[in-house]
Parts: sequence; C-alpha cells; structure tokens
Amino acid sequence: MQHRKTHHPVTTLPQINSSQSDALSVREGMLYGFLGFPLAFCALPLYVLLPNLYARDFQVPLATLGALLLGSRLFDALIDPILGRWCDRLFAKSIRSLLGFAAGAAVLLGAGFSLLFFPPSRDPKLLLLVTGVLLVITYSAYSAVAVAHQSWGAMLGGSETFRSRIVAWREGLGLAGVVLASITPSVFGLPVLVAVFLVSLAVGWLAWTRALKPQTASAQLATVAPIGQPDLWHPWRNAAFRRLLGVFMLNGIASAVPATLILFFVQDRLQAPEAMQPLFLGSFFLCGALSMPLWLRAVKTIGLARSWLLGMAISIAVFLWATQLGVGDTTAFVVVCALSGLALGSDLALPGALLAGVIADGGDRGRAEGAYFGWWNFATKLNLALAAGVALPMLAVFGYTPGVRDPEGLRALTIAYCLLPCALKALAAIALQIFIIRHTYPRKIP
Repeated sequence: MQHRKTHHPVTTLPQINSSQSDALSVREGMLYGFLGFPLAFCALPLYVLLPNLYARDFQVPLATLGALLLGSRLFDALIDPILGRWCDRLFAKSIRSLLGFAAGAAVLLGAGFSLLFFPPSRDPKLLLLVTGVLLVITYSAYSAVAVAHQSWGAMLGGSETFRSRIVAWREGLGLAGVVLASITPSVFGLPVLVAVFLVSLAVGWLAWTRALKPQTASAQLATVAPIGQPDLWHPWRNAAFRRLLGVFMLNGIASAVPATLILFFVQDRLQAPEAMQPLFLGSFFLCGALSMPLWLRAVKTIGLARSWLLGMAISIAVFLWATQLGVGDTTAFVVVCALSGLALGSDLALPGALLAGVIADGGDRGRAEGAYFGWWNFATKLNLALAAGVALPMLAVFGYTPGVRDPEGLRALTIAYCLLPCALKALAAIALQIFIIRHTYPRKIP
C-alpha cells in the first residue's frame, strides 16, 4: 500500500503478541464494546424517532424541522475533528484524562437527550429555540464520547481479524441497544426509554474504564500538536484515508436517507398499524446484530473490502424489491427489514476496521487516532445532516405531506426511500471496487 510520506518521526509501537493477533476474549470484548450499547440506544431515537415526534405530535413543519436538524448536525459535524485532536492530546497526557473527559461529555449527553424528548416548553417559537440548543449540546456530547471510544479501539491495533472483532463487539452491542430502543417507546413509553439510556450509559462508561488498555509510545504522544494547528488536517495527507472516506460518505448517505424516512414509509406507503413499527425496526437491527459472525467469517475468507462490497450488493437488491411494496405489504416489509439488516452488519463492522488498518499502515497508530475518527465522525454527521436537511424538504416540494396519502406524494416517498439509496449505494460500490479493492488489494482471491 502506498502512502504519501509525512514529515514526523515514526516510533514503532508495541504490538499485540502473535498469540493475541486474532484472539479477543468475551470479557475483553464486552468491557470495551458495551459503551456501544447506550450510544446506539440513543442514536435511533435521535435520528429516527425525534423527527417523526416533532413533525406529528409537536406540529413542526417539515421544511422548518429539516432546516433545524441540518443546522445542528452541520455544527456538530464541524467540531468533530477538533474533538478528535482534543482526544489525542488527552490520551497523550494520560488514559485517566481521556476517560474523565468522556465522563463529563456523557453527563451532558444524558441531560440533553432527556430534555429533547421532554422539552420544558411547547410554545412553537420557544420550542424551536430550545430544541436547537439542546440538539447542539446533545450531538456534540455524543460525538465526544463516540470519538474517544472509537479511537481507543483503533489504538489496540492487531490483524484484520482482530480489528474486525474489536469493531464487531462495539457495533454488535450497539445493535442490541438499537433493537431495545426500537421496542421500548411503543411498549413502555418515552420515560422508560430515557431511564434505560441513562442507566446503560453509566454502566458502559464504568465497563470501559476496565477494558483492555492500548499500548502507546508515550514519548511520541507528547509531541501531539495543540488544537487548531495544521496537525488537525494530518489525516488528509494520507491518500488511503481520502479514498476510504469518499466511499464511506457515499455509502453513508445511502444508508441515512432510508433511516430518516422509514417511519413515514411505514405509516403512509404501507399504512401499517403503529403496533407493527417495533417489529420492523427490531427485525432490521436484530438481523444486523446476528449477522456480525457471518461478516467476520467473510472477512477471513475474502477480506474486509470485498466483504463490504458484498454487503452493498445485498442492500441494493433489497431496496429495489421494496419499490414494489404497497398498502398492506407488512409481511414482505419485515423480510425487507431483515435482509437490509443483514447488509447493515457489513456497514457497521467493516469500514471502521478498514480505517484502523489505514491508520496503522500510515504510521499513525497511537498518535492520531482521534484526528482520524474526528474526521470520520464529521463525515457520518454530514451524511445524516444531508439526509434530513435535503430529503425532508425535497419531499415537501414534490407534494408529500405526512398523513396525506395522495398518489404523487406517495410516489415521491417511494423514490426517496428506495431508489435514491440504491443509486448512491451503486456509486459507493463502484468507488470501493476502483479506489480501494483494485488499488490496495490487486491480487486475486483463489
């Protein structure tokens, strides 16, 4: 793999010994990965339930809601790289400093999440102002915890298989959190949703403090540049990172659009009973969690990049089928959710492992993971911002109004929910094949 040379001295970091190159005990995986549970548990309500709640129950117009979500998510995305470099500096100081920073961010995250679902006022003008402030606080706190946690996992290093297992534990437990979050509001209500999140967030942070510690070159870490200096842009000097990030963004937008629109599709296109929503969401995320061992096996057989390509192909096929669904096709949509959940497993477990390899191959392990994951999360948030800020207003322009089921509006909803993600996934798959698989893994798989 070719990389542009950097001008910093590279210190060889201690490596996981050969007997640990692929091994990760259940206890080690749980201690590190459990924080993924509350982070994903709150992500689904924030990105899927919250827009629907504010549009239907609080009567916020779609265009206004889209603009509010776009603005808050763009601000959140812009500060992610700074948070990443901050994490690098804190880790350079001590592991305790990094964990303390994450603890403070977790407190803000819990408070912001709670107030978003139980706003102090429902006066239309005050509601928008308070919601905008709370969204910025909640998204920023979420980013701080997530970047620190992801960077920690990448610092552990190891082989492709080991890196895949680290990410799979984090994302697999995250999917378990999402499954529970998809069921809890309908079955137990929003107060229980908030309570479960707060308890699991505290448990996740405590487990993380007892997790496998990264090995670092402390002398090199002491030279990490202050926030705001050019080193913030260091990941962009790595050509492999630029290629991977481009694919990740195309694929991420393709996934974010249906995540934003799924409840609208279920309620108006399928006209499914509200009681079925937990089944749809639960089957999607449960199958994503159960697919993790299958994707780890695929990585052993065909490698990380080709396994991700296979996941994209499955997703495209499933969403093309979904264009044929209409009123009452609830059983078929459960199958759509299950198969797209299978593809979701590849999106969650494999790109992060590829990024960890890019960091290690570029000589940046143990010194710049925060910077890389800061930009990585910037891309993730930008994807979500574009999905909400573009898809919702576009639906309004093309005649779709929630609850009003005229043919033209429903046709626009189907195109936005099914065909737009297929087109974006196809572009991502082509980019993955050309810029990563052919460029990085030219040898043929027997």
